[in-house]
Amino acid sequence: MTALAPIPLEQTTALVLAQQPSTEKDPGGQQEDFGKSSPLGLLLLVVFLIAVFFLVKSMNKHLKRVPASFDDPEPAEDGKAGSGKAEGEVAGKDRP
Repeated sequence: MTALAPIPLEQTTALVLAQQPSTEKDPGGQQEDFGKSSPLGLLLLVVFLIAVFFLVKSMNKHLKRVPASFDDPEPAEDGKAGSGKAEGEVAGKDRP
């Protein structure tokens, strides 16, 4: 194809559509307040940070209650397997 050969209409249409739009009349939403934060945004951020603090605190409290191992306790020497509690005692009864 030589440099002076005509370009088909399909190729010219694609080239026109691929150009960047002009920002002379419409800057694309970037007026003077673009990128600035409001006091409402700061308040929302502080509320989220307080919520995260209390969620982490609650998670740590719950993780302290988790046993170190979920393995079954080893059977006693006399052949009885048990948790060391009396027969009538209900698991979790000692929790408030």
